[in-house]
Amino acid sequence: MQLVVARIGRAHGIKGEVTVEVRTDEPELRLGPGAVLATDPADQGPLTIESGRVHSGRLLLRFENVRDRTAAEALRNILLIAEVDPAQLPEDEEEFYDHQLIDLDVVLADGTEVGRITEISHLPSQDLFIVERPDGSEVMIPFVEEIVAEIDLEEQRAVITPPPGLIDEGEALVASARDEQAAGQDGGPAEARDGGPADGQRKDDA
Repeated sequence: MQLVVARIGRAHGIKGEVTVEVRTDEPELRLGPGAVLATDPADQGPLTIESGRVHSGRLLLRFENVRDRTAAEALRNILLIAEVDPAQLPEDEEEFYDHQLIDLDVVLADGTEVGRITEISHLPSQDLFIVERPDGSEVMIPFVEEIVAEIDLEEQRAVITPPPGLIDEGEALVASARDEQAAGQDGGPAEARDGGPADGQRKDDA
């Protein structure tokens, strides 16, 4: 099975290095020296990694036969693809490959259906489940312990405990009104309360 493990970014320096946007939890395994990777577009590969290093928090790679900035810049936005055994599992039992998560049913703790995972979005801060709801709409679920309570591969489902407003924005409005009413009863102005009903919980959607 082929999995996207990185996207090539801009050239770095004049000796053929490129920045990469890592899309794997195992960069040391998938993006190590000697790794041969297919590409998308396919006619740009395969590419063999010659060396890699971390600079200012970003992974830099150099590929065989890419020796200058012009050649490196020509690789920009190319996806790097690794061949992975479908039966292989990540070393950390709390980690999962994208293909294990795609098509899982997403349900609440009480069994209420939310939808189906159709895509995994890898952001710098965290990963997001893109979930298609029964009505065809989509919702983004941050893949964090506070929200994703369980991944059950045998039952092919992900159990979530979302905060108010993450799944249904109407819930956020109700929670907000309740908080403001409580603040008024306490004698303090609602505007003085910290934050909105779910802004902090949804900030990773950006």
